[in-house]
Amino acid sequence: MDDDALWTIGELARMTGLTVKTIRFWSDAGVVPPTDRTPAGYRLYGQDALARLGLVRTLRDLGIDLATIQQVLAREVSVADVARVHAEALDVQIRTLRLHRAVLRAVAGRGATPKETQLMHKLATLSDQERRRLIHDFIDNTFGGLDADAAFLAMMRDAMPELPEEPTTEQLAAWVELAELVQDDGFRAAMRRAAADQVRAREEVGQPDEGAAQRLAELIRERTDAARAAGIEPTSRAARAVLDELVAECARLTGQADGPRFRAWLLDRMRIGHDSGYQRYWELLAVVNGWPPAPSMASATEWLIAALRAA
Repeated sequence: MDDDALWTIGELARMTGLTVKTIRFWSDAGVVPPTDRTPAGYRLYGQDALARLGLVRTLRDLGIDLATIQQVLAREVSVADVARVHAEALDVQIRTLRLHRAVLRAVAGRGATPKETQLMHKLATLSDQERRRLIHDFIDNTFGGLDADAAFLAMMRDAMPELPEEPTTEQLAAWVELAELVQDDGFRAAMRRAAADQVRAREEVGQPDEGAAQRLAELIRERTDAARAAGIEPTSRAARAVLDELVAECARLTGQADGPRFRAWLLDRMRIGHDSGYQRYWELLAVVNGWPPAPSMASATEWLIAALRAA
């Protein structure tokens, strides 16, 4: 190609595949100035203009504005610096788009109303600090003024929702449900009743030894799982032997004696704890944070409650 060759805008457009309008606009903006003009005043472009045009086209395709391109061409900034800044900006845009996609999929999955859609979008776009503040507000308002177990409160405050930068639809849906749950007055009241009940139970039977609550939960889950696997319905006669053995172990672990009074006490503890929604709170938190699901106590508690009532 002749280094001294000059082309009109129309010829340049045919060579590059760009429109005459685009080349003229970039030329007027000063990023691709004409190399020369004809006696009649028409613009002519040479090799330098052609090279500039290729660079401008590439940078525009990458989303870089003309003012920044002008700085690059004037050597005020380097292409590497511009690329780094725009790559970071694109990272933010990509995360935002992925979040919006997750919201839309969650909305579609739930069949959400316009009002619910607005709420879901608002909850999904909260910052980490705002999410933490929401959970801390729930804990403060729910358990404030109660002599709740310090280890329990510390556990609640340590387990904060950490929604990843690119959440899955399941994680986003779980976070929205969790955020709605902790703001629900009924859930807060149920959790407060359960915490107050634990305080009363501790006063009645004394402070259990370390790990007793966990061993009690494991015992109930193990025995009731075995009963369900054997097809033993909690209201059946066959359940009586399972219940008697299980309750005797529960009494021993809590330092009490089995009998009608203890069984009524145990039934109240199971019912209040089950109705609190505590299990659902931790299930949702595990999904949001990508934790492996914890063994559920829901089925075990339901079996034991039904068996105690039947007996």
